[in-house]
Amino acid sequence: MTEIGVVVLTMGDRPNELRTLLDSVAAQEGDPVTTVVIGQGVELPALPDGVHGVELAENLGIPGGRNVGLQWLRERGGADVVVVLDDDGMLPRTDTFRLIREAFADRPDLGVVGFRIADEIGVSQRRHVPRPGGRNPLVSGSVTTFLGGGHAIRMAVIDQVGDFPAPFFYAHEETDFAWRALDAGWEIDYRADMVLRHPRTEASRHAVYYRNTGRNRVWLAKRHLPAVLVPVYLATWAAYTVAQRPSAAGLAAWWAGFFEGVRVPCPPRRPMRWRTVWRMTRLGRPPVI
Repeated sequence: MTEIGVVVLTMGDRPNELRTLLDSVAAQEGDPVTTVVIGQGVELPALPDGVHGVELAENLGIPGGRNVGLQWLRERGGADVVVVLDDDGMLPRTDTFRLIREAFADRPDLGVVGFRIADEIGVSQRRHVPRPGGRNPLVSGSVTTFLGGGHAIRMAVIDQVGDFPAPFFYAHEETDFAWRALDAGWEIDYRADMVLRHPRTEASRHAVYYRNTGRNRVWLAKRHLPAVLVPVYLATWAAYTVAQRPSAAGLAAWWAGFFEGVRVPCPPRRPMRWRTVWRMTRLGRPPVI
């Protein structure tokens, strides 16, 4: 039987939503799971019986906080699959964990499963579908990345390719992990039937969005792309960002982050193999778009 561990990060400002999420985890069919809530530099609210809490002295960012949760699960042993969920989401179906167990049991090469993120009326925003253009949110299939708000990762993949990149703090940490997993030969699936209900939001609501997006795009390319693809990837994303016509302040923050990424290293550099580039291209997202 596949043992599941659940990691939830919180800033302590959504206690009601957090309780709703944890209740939906407890309502899942099958064997109980091990759940840990990480307080990012905050005191945690009262948690349901059986849910563990870890209070950090400071906010380590999304990848850093997840890594704390992963290490907590490692020390207790037994988690074959790690499920990461946003604290303001909830699982509307009670069979999601059963589907996760079946997916990983049936596919030894399956490394990551990304959930469908749906708003209060069941609609998925384009940015929440990990395909170019946000196509076909109701169609499952192989993809090249996954959404941070709801996903499941085989622990063996994490042990092989490493944790999330803590220096990223916020933005593109999932893509960094996905590229490493793909290059190691693992499959990534998007599953439309594994749903996380999440309030409709915009990524730009986060104060660090533009700066970190610009910086982390550069770090992503410098860490993982063959040298010849680095300028192509960065030029494509710079053109795309300008075409989106962000506010003057947002664009200035993006360019500041971009040039910070150029100046500041974020090792290690391990360029993906060309066969991984080709594999991503066949899946519809070559690593230049």
